[in-house]
Amino acid sequence: MNTGLRITAYAAALAATFGIAYGVGGGVGEISLRTESAAHDGHPGATPGGKPAAGPAAAPGGLQTSERGYTLDLRTPAVTAGRKTDLRFAVVRDATGRPLTAYQEEHTKELHLIIASRDLTHFQHLHPTRAADGTWSAPLTLPRAGVYRVFADFTPDGGEGLTLGADLTASGAYAPAPLPAPATTAEVDGYRVGLRGRLSPGRDSELTLDVTRDGKPVRDLQPYLGAYGHLVALRSGDLGYLHVHPGGEPGDGRTRPGPDISFTTTAPSTGTYRLFLDFKHAGRVHTAAFTVRAGRPAERPDTSATPAPESGAHSGHRH
Repeated sequence: MNTGLRITAYAAALAATFGIAYGVGGGVGEISLRTESAAHDGHPGATPGGKPAAGPAAAPGGLQTSERGYTLDLRTPAVTAGRKTDLRFAVVRDATGRPLTAYQEEHTKELHLIIASRDLTHFQHLHPTRAADGTWSAPLTLPRAGVYRVFADFTPDGGEGLTLGADLTASGAYAPAPLPAPATTAEVDGYRVGLRGRLSPGRDSELTLDVTRDGKPVRDLQPYLGAYGHLVALRSGDLGYLHVHPGGEPGDGRTRPGPDISFTTTAPSTGTYRLFLDFKHAGRVHTAAFTVRAGRPAERPDTSATPAPESGAHSGHRH
């Protein structure tokens, strides 16, 4: 992973409100669709060598099911809420109609699968298994009824990084949840994560998240997918998807394993975003979630109030 936080222009057409979180909280930060060399060199917005591309920010990915000659074929378009299901899908080459079988490994995986509810109160980051015929599968349990967005983030072998999206329906009694209010702290699995920074449309700025446990800074974060932290951002309204990686990397001689994880990002537009930070400590991956509003400065983390936990605070990962 390149140093200097760049972001992957992932996209997500999760239509309506966003906010699925298997980690919880509220906060303010900044997101960019412009560069993503730290996440995937070769995605739109990155130039050879990982340098940011000049000019306007690229559109987020994941808003389309088909793009650049590839289609996300979701072979399990519907599931039952609360029931474990084997989610199956394939990335199909439009020219041949056959599933793609040759992928370039990115952050230790051939493909990253993100699932988020349209109300952005549920989030899962999965790593499915690919069969020889190109069909992918992953065990999945969705906690409640509703419509979800599935994002497949991958790089075809010899090609450029791409994120495709498709809708997934969970049957059952549906009760939409409101988007959690903005906040600068998140509580998850006994950890408190503070968020400092500013979400500024069209302008680079630094976003820092600090991890504490029992009131003490966590200084021994463990590498997860080649980094001390991974950040996914979903834009409320269309669920435009962004995958952000921090500056520096484990073992580079200068990046410390906590408590701070810093990202440099640029928001593509004004509006409300939902951020999901994955971090690993004590052998387990945790996800902290924040609601942020682009253009408003962040306040200091609120240490007096504890945000109410949301569904799936930590169980949305598969290793």
